[in-house]
Amino acid sequence: MTTSIDAPYEILTPDTAVAYVRTRPALAGRIDADDVRSVREIGDGNLNLVFVLTDGAGCGLVLKQALPYVRLVGPSWRLTPDRARHEAEALRLHGQLAPGLVPELYDYDAERYVLALEDLSDHRVWRTALNDGLRHDGAAEAMGRYVAAVALGTSVLGMDAGERAATLAAAVNPELCLITEDLVFTEPYVDAGRNSVLPANEPDAAELAADQDMVAAMGRAKWAFMTRAEALVHGDLHTGSVMVRAADGTGGPVDSAKAFDSEFAFYGPVAFDLGALWANYVIAAARATALGDDDRATWALGLCTRTWDAFEAEFRARWEHGLADPRMFRADLREHLLATWRGEAWLFGAAKMTRRIVGLAKTTDVETLPPPLREGAARGVLRTARRWVREFPADPAPRRAEEIAGELLRATATR
Repeated sequence: MTTSIDAPYEILTPDTAVAYVRTRPALAGRIDADDVRSVREIGDGNLNLVFVLTDGAGCGLVLKQALPYVRLVGPSWRLTPDRARHEAEALRLHGQLAPGLVPELYDYDAERYVLALEDLSDHRVWRTALNDGLRHDGAAEAMGRYVAAVALGTSVLGMDAGERAATLAAAVNPELCLITEDLVFTEPYVDAGRNSVLPANEPDAAELAADQDMVAAMGRAKWAFMTRAEALVHGDLHTGSVMVRAADGTGGPVDSAKAFDSEFAFYGPVAFDLGALWANYVIAAARATALGDDDRATWALGLCTRTWDAFEAEFRARWEHGLADPRMFRADLREHLLATWRGEAWLFGAAKMTRRIVGLAKTTDVETLPPPLREGAARGVLRTARRWVREFPADPAPRRAEEIAGELLRATATR
């Protein structure tokens, strides 16, 4: 059972969740609190508690509560529960800009750091679906459109200057940004004691840390992450933070794809979310390659182009009718921004790949492989990251990023 270890506010449990719902007027009508048939704790993530409540009529809702520490590590790693406010505010704004592409927020309890959210029990976590061999075509395009909506709608391009300044001030998220700054950009190269790899991959991790081109590129990427307040980005957008639902109820084309877990949201570089998606597509391809499914690996890598193409098309469309002040924001600026973000997606993708292989909080795509297969998959992802930072200036097209990854994943496979 969940406990309230060292928490200054009451922590929800399966036994208290229903009584809590009764105290929240905003949830009246969302679920029959007098006929709740099940309360399931599904918070198996790194930071929070998550409960799904379902009543006799099949109506459901999700309660997500931020703990005052990192759940993955425990109370020894203190972390502000105010991250729940950041998630609530990002969901409200992103939901207005990209309706249907994030879960609906029903309620936010600022005293106990609880969000009440749309129940997505009829969806699957995209990473889990990918690990099971399902494709869910259309999800990559949906995420590209989501990033584009946020890129224009929360930036100086799409917001009134005063509104944007107020939103930016409220979105300052230093503790969670520090986690990214450390785990993504620094610790794969300067180990703080949280890194780990298979013994067979220790030489690969050492080569990564000794690669001065890679370290220099990550310094540039970290600088951009810390200084470029372009838009209210998701901040942790990967296949594990996307829920998907197939129209046919299996693994076919999606009729719904929603980005969730936006507690890392902050004003940062637009390309960070794009790069995070690209990195996780490579990791999905690494799993497929290790399992001998080269066709599926090629498909997974192709999601980079699909996401970028959808992002670019949506951004161009919104540019035509969504500029807050078009007097000085001309087509030449639009092309400059798109070119910049396309190249930076390679850098941020490289950063995200190495973090997930060497650093804390890895991915099930690779970690659930048998060790002999995991060795080659991990090596291929690390070598892809190192090549990406060298080659993107010559040809920044996402198709070239896919080609590089495919070549290296096949060359390093230990199947």
